Amino acid sequence: MDIAGTLKDAVDSGAVPGVAAAAATDKGVIFEGGAGMLRPDSVIWIASMTKAVTAAAAMQLVERRKLSLDAPASDVVPELGSKGVLEGFDKEGKAITRNPQRPITLRHLLTHTSGLGYDTWNADIMKYRQATGIPAVGSCQNAALTTPLLAEPGERWEYGISIDWAGKMVEAASGQRLDRYMTERLFVPLGMSDTGFAIGPAQRLRKARMHTRGPGGFTVMEHEIPQTPEFHMGGGGLYSTVSDYLKFTQALLMGGGPILKPETVKLMAQNHMAEGVLCRPLKSQLPHMSTDLDFVDGMKWGLSFMINPTAFPGRRSADSLTWGGLANSYYWIDPAKKVTGVWATQLLPFYDPRAIAAFENFERAVYASL
Repeated sequence: MDIAGTLKDAVDSGAVPGVAAAAATDKGVIFEGGAGMLRPDSVIWIASMTKAVTAAAAMQLVERRKLSLDAPASDVVPELGSKGVLEGFDKEGKAITRNPQRPITLRHLLTHTSGLGYDTWNADIMKYRQATGIPAVGSCQNAALTTPLLAEPGERWEYGISIDWAGKMVEAASGQRLDRYMTERLFVPLGMSDTGFAIGPAQRLRKARMHTRGPGGFTVMEHEIPQTPEFHMGGGGLYSTVSDYLKFTQALLMGGGPILKPETVKLMAQNHMAEGVLCRPLKSQLPHMSTDLDFVDGMKWGLSFMINPTAFPGRRSADSLTWGGLANSYYWIDPAKKVTGVWATQLLPFYDPRAIAAFENFERAVYASL
């Protein structure tokens, strides 16, 4: 099947309500298309695809020696120095914490080994939130970032709010709000005119609607990230288009120009988890938001990317970079074969099996076309 055919099939079969996708090689864009209600310029919530953008912003500041990967992050954002490690709850349901043995670093934050978690996939964070009444991270209220550590920094992979804190570090080191910094240092240089935390009037006309899957098919739901947030959610707050996001992944594929140095991109693409630390399965605490996730054995983490240890037949090479967003949007960057792709729908819960299969069909078609 050709690339466009995989998108049409995904919609016609009922796998997704609509889909947009784009792909490129080192020679340039090879595909942009959509099916159903989505087009390459449809504005979508990219959720955790924001993480790689925040990491790029942080690494620019590492290049400029305004941030360090291994200095205590609390040197820049003091609040990180007061976080305790959660040891349990007393009879009244109050959290019991202890002081960590080592400080959190930017490297810990970018690899999700800081000890910080998400309530979506961690029962203890869910219990802590319910006991304290603090808001969910999607509220973009600063109080949402006050949850404790679940493990000693560096000792365990725990997917969570780490990169929201990396965004706070970018703000502190640059003296700019995250939206302004990203616009000036990333989006303008790359020509990403449809990407940002706030949805402009032109983008709102093209904003895709969010859907949930039920027994009778798809239901439209109201969903929007706060447009006047207390903090810009560096872990998941951006809106973009597949055409725009492809410009970002192309830049990383081609060595970082004009936003990062080649040696920085190479560093980001290496495993940065400590020896023996592995990606752990994620057990959903909010089934309407995410399914359970497991990972291919040996998956590693670079500076914001998951790295697959072996090649996927007919698809990406070993050591390719990838991640996705909560509403079933995904990307990959394959440095070996020089190909990158972005695929997106607006469907909850995350990691929907039929959406994943449709994404994999798209990826296979991209490689078959080369």
